[in-house]
Amino acid sequence: MPCLVLSAADDETRKITLGHPLLDDYLVFVAARARTNTWLAVAYDLKVFFEVVGKEPAVVSAADVFAFLSAQRAPRRGERVVRLEDGEAGLAARTIARRLSSVRGLYGYLCAREDTGVRRNPVPASLAARRPGARRGRGGMPLIRTPRTLPRVLAPAEVDALRAALRTHRDRAMVDAMVLGGLRRCEVLGLRLEDLSAGERRLFLAEGKGGRQRVVPVSARFFAAVGAYLESERPPAAATRQVFVVLKGARRGEPLSAAGLDEILGGARSRAGLAHATCHQLRHTCFTRLREAGMALEAIQAQAGHASIESTRLYLHLASGWLEEEYLRAAEAIEAQAALPAGEAGR
Repeated sequence: MPCLVLSAADDETRKITLGHPLLDDYLVFVAARARTNTWLAVAYDLKVFFEVVGKEPAVVSAADVFAFLSAQRAPRRGERVVRLEDGEAGLAARTIARRLSSVRGLYGYLCAREDTGVRRNPVPASLAARRPGARRGRGGMPLIRTPRTLPRVLAPAEVDALRAALRTHRDRAMVDAMVLGGLRRCEVLGLRLEDLSAGERRLFLAEGKGGRQRVVPVSARFFAAVGAYLESERPPAAATRQVFVVLKGARRGEPLSAAGLDEILGGARSRAGLAHATCHQLRHTCFTRLREAGMALEAIQAQAGHASIESTRLYLHLASGWLEEEYLRAAEAIEAQAALPAGEAGR
């Protein structure tokens, strides 16, 4: 049975192992190209998979994958207990899809090595969905169908309430970076002092998702908050170049962690009486408001750091005003056409 072991130094994960040579080799490969959260998620997914399957990697078959899929979808709290959001009794579809993706990635690596005894990937990308003799098309039936749900965004009054509940300039600056600039949590925590360009009101993001760097404009309100934090709150003796650091306690002056930011946001959310206000929801709120204000999708894509415009199209659906305007314009055209005399309608 695989055993997940983490080795850390200076509050940073240095090594993750599962106690199997092939799995540990793959985790080293993942560590070189992914962030710590992804690295840890892949390790946990593989641990769960091989605990359920109970076989050596080289002898796992497609039948084992389907058996794992059935086990993951089995009811967790009884046949009659389901989640309200998706009506499922087992694990969430997104969780199962992520685990299958992790296992598929492992076997892609093992196949590419050609020295592991693995000759084919036992995790199908999809099932064939065409009739014999039909024209060949793209894709097929996915092994797991994930729901396409829209994320929650905060109303302007909720953003104001959340910001009013924050206790320091540091905390307001971090929230402003997300709700005004659309930064991810890791991008906020990764900001360095040299990345701030107050004169141009821009931020340089050195470690965006997928290793993509970008320069983004951010409102003057963020720079006012971060300026007040640097002047009156950030410990002068802090040795790190990271902008946001711990303000008190044993770790005073050390870089703020993701758990620390989540704790700050959770406390403010509770004091503001809000049911929802996560880092990612603040980011979604930013781009939804920008789209409602008329910002082009291509500009939002650049601001967000999306590799594909398809990810950005989400904000067309969140920005309800755009859909309403497009519908009313088209409906008026249809009604005007229907009001014309029969002889003129076809001209």
